[in-house]
Amino acid sequence: MARTPSTMVMLGTKAPDFLLPDTVSGKQLSLKDVKGETATLIMFICNHCPFVKHVNAELISLANDYKGRIGFVAINSNDLINHPDDSPKLMTQVAKQLKYPFPYLYDESQETAKAYDAACTPDFFIYDKDLRLVYRGQLDDSRPGNEIPVTGKDIRHALDCLINNRSVPQEQRPSIGCNIKWK
Repeated sequence: MARTPSTMVMLGTKAPDFLLPDTVSGKQLSLKDVKGETATLIMFICNHCPFVKHVNAELISLANDYKGRIGFVAINSNDLINHPDDSPKLMTQVAKQLKYPFPYLYDESQETAKAYDAACTPDFFIYDKDLRLVYRGQLDDSRPGNEIPVTGKDIRHALDCLINNRSVPQEQRPSIGCNIKWK
């Protein structure tokens, strides 16, 4: 499995808008539709990546724990021609099987991933109430095989700072995962 770090986009960057199909509801959703009152967490994930599979349970816990305060959305931008495990049909199955409490959008053109400068799965971007980037990087220090428990501590700390009107620390570590499968 490739170990690709996330691109550390400049903090303060405005969240790019998007309009993508939700593979569960079938609805077209925009950034405005998923925006949270306090903050919005945009996650680039996919079905087949072992790094994503390693953290899936924590992603679900995070979304449930912060429900009503933080907007959550997952986006899959992988090329399905070369990676059929990431097809919208299978995205729907994974989202239903795991009971994702957030929309799981398909970025067929890969334009959304490019606009966010997403590089890997999982890749995380947290935007404040004004949709300015305050966090980009890892969920926590856990990786498949390193025996460190998955806790979501880095993302949880950033979200807690926003909820409590505190500044998010600017020292942030990149996420590591499989590279996005570009066309």
